[in-house]
Amino acid sequence: MENMTVGFIGLGIMGRAMAGNLLRHGCSLLVNDLDPAAQERLCRQGAQAAPVEDIAQRCGVIFTSLPNGEIVQEILLGERGVLPFARPGTLVADLSSITPGQAKRCFTALAEKGVSFLDCPVSGGEPKAADGTLAFMAGGEQEAFDRALPYFKMMGSSAVLVGPSGAGSVAKLANQIIVNLTIAAVSEAFVLAAKAGADVRKVFEAIRGGLAGSTVLEAKAPMMFRRDFHPGGSLAINMKDLRNVMETAHEADVPLPLSSQLLEEMHCLRAAGHIQDDHSGIVQYYERLANIDSICGPAGRDDT
Repeated sequence: MENMTVGFIGLGIMGRAMAGNLLRHGCSLLVNDLDPAAQERLCRQGAQAAPVEDIAQRCGVIFTSLPNGEIVQEILLGERGVLPFARPGTLVADLSSITPGQAKRCFTALAEKGVSFLDCPVSGGEPKAADGTLAFMAGGEQEAFDRALPYFKMMGSSAVLVGPSGAGSVAKLANQIIVNLTIAAVSEAFVLAAKAGADVRKVFEAIRGGLAGSTVLEAKAPMMFRRDFHPGGSLAINMKDLRNVMETAHEADVPLPLSSQLLEEMHCLRAAGHIQDDHSGIVQYYERLANIDSICGPAGRDDT
């Protein structure tokens, strides 16, 4: 692994956990975030706060973990961003969830200055970010991936080069379709079980070892039972990802009826004030449809 200072831009729920794991593995880290408190938390762990232009000038490897593709493009390609200040040979790896088109634009613009770019979104949410077991799905060139791989191993348990620029973002969109639709299916199933008079916890125990068992079921069903919707992956973030899914699908002329329906359900949850809930909170949409307070509570509700 290269012995150099690493940059990390974006210290939200995911970013601060990933940056913390780099520090625990001995990386010298420059960090940046709009929130001074987020920077200070990492500085107490051994990082140094720095402006984006300093990170671009001083770091050979730079990671970004930002809310959306528009912000990623501004941070990487803007006048006070990475591109004007980075040295040729720098590697930028974006860990955000952006569209394939945005990833390709970043790749092309950075390549013109001799800067390598990987779009490598992650899967696993806050728990796996914290314990360093995230899955990385990368798009870009093999040489860039090989340079980034030692760092991926510090932050995750798996990393796959899916294909050329944009392919990592495509993989993330596919991941988000599967994760969110599975949560919706789990929600619908448990609402049926509850309304039909079954103990949903017993139903969970009965099905978890069979074909219906999944990582999503194991992670999200207990949160539904506890009514613990503290966000590991918020509905706001997942709604943004599903918008990216639909934008990409429309450009590729691919109909996605289930994803489009779930996006509308998320709009309903946003209107009801649940947009900052964890995406396990999708269950609340189905509870409302079935007129129950909770899958673990009374079977009916009087709204009068």
